[in-house]
Amino acid sequence: MHLLCRLQLASEPASNRARNWSMMYHVCARMQVWPAYGNKKFETLSYLPPLSTDDLLKQVDYLLRNGWIPCLEFSKLGFVYRENSTSPCYYDGRYWTMWKLPMFGCTDATQVYKELQEAIAAYPDAFHRVIGFDNVRQTQCVSFIAYKPPGSE
Repeated sequence: MHLLCRLQLASEPASNRARNWSMMYHVCARMQVWPAYGNKKFETLSYLPPLSTDDLLKQVDYLLRNGWIPCLEFSKLGFVYRENSTSPCYYDGRYWTMWKLPMFGCTDATQVYKELQEAIAAYPDAFHRVIGFDNVRQTQCVSFIAYKPPGSE
């Protein structure tokens, strides 16, 4: 039985254990181990089929309505990695390569889509993502994969 299920049962009064044992056993029996190999997932929306153009435009509209600045990033590997980890707070590898500059003043999702198409044409073998940056809080608020290269599924 899964460790969390055992801990849950152990923390209950003895009178409840027998009654809840059957239920906990069936719940815990359905838990699965995450496959560590050959199961690359990314971030928000990566479990869904590729976004249609309309879906992508809706996501960009959402970040624009929230006042976030759209940015496009790309990476051949498609995931964040570290080359150097010499000290705490060393931020190498947290971000992908940025396509041009952040789109300050952008008010239309189709502008972002056009830039995304340019980026894909320039780097068709790379992953491309859209991020929404909040310049007031100085943080990235949304990020999703907008394009996966052929053969990466």
